[in-house]
Amino acid sequence: MADILANSLRFHVQRLRAPQAGGDPGVTTVFMHGLVVDNLSSFYCTLAVPAARAGHDVVLYDLRGHGRTERPPTGYDIATAVRDLTTLLAALGLDDRPVQLIGNSYGGTLALHTALARPDLVAGLILIEAPLSGPWIENMLDTLSVAAIGLEGSRVPSELASIGARKAARLTATADELLNRTTLIDDIAAGRPFTADDFAEVRCPVLAVCGEHSELVPGARELARHAPHSTVRVLPGLGHDVLQGGTAELREAVLAWLGQAVRQQFEAVTV
Repeated sequence: MADILANSLRFHVQRLRAPQAGGDPGVTTVFMHGLVVDNLSSFYCTLAVPAARAGHDVVLYDLRGHGRTERPPTGYDIATAVRDLTTLLAALGLDDRPVQLIGNSYGGTLALHTALARPDLVAGLILIEAPLSGPWIENMLDTLSVAAIGLEGSRVPSELASIGARKAARLTATADELLNRTTLIDDIAAGRPFTADDFAEVRCPVLAVCGEHSELVPGARELARHAPHSTVRVLPGLGHDVLQGGTAELREAVLAWLGQAVRQQFEAVTV
């Protein structure tokens, strides 16, 4: 565990590097989690440790305001989130070659924005249940706004703490702070949705993974229609819970993707 200063903010970062036992070196893979109650821990056992054991250099970090990263009152817009990541990579000495980005939910949205803004830093994307269309993001904002009203002045965090539910109390308190004491909702609302032209500008390989019953499948298929090197994988029986509900199948797909990235990296060096 480490605290890294990037973009004038202290970020909580975990880096996992399995010792190489011969063979091709792995690829550097950065995980980006979802909004509000999410943090890097959702990736730790599901995907990050297996990726590190497969020989990849893994970086997990808590997004601005989330988990153990500092929670400033402003700066939750897309441009700042991209700058947070790029300056974090520089602080870690990982800006000398492109990395693989794996984003879950809104973390996938941020990963795609990063690939558009800094294609030189992104070798490939895995987007897990990523909101890529305007209607879903509008619905998410409505949900966050309702949650903010419900949490404003609520005694739920203290009541949870009083009965020993410390983790739930901490998550609820964090949600209250993010939704009611920062510009997160307004900053997300000010962003523009992706367009077909945006998707056509994506030059790196993209794997979009969605649950069969997810509202995000149409956005993933729209991406695939326009992005030249994209694949959509739909996991049967799941909704927006792919990371937790379909862990085994998702892990298999991620490790296969990273293995292919290693082979492409090796071929590029030897040509």
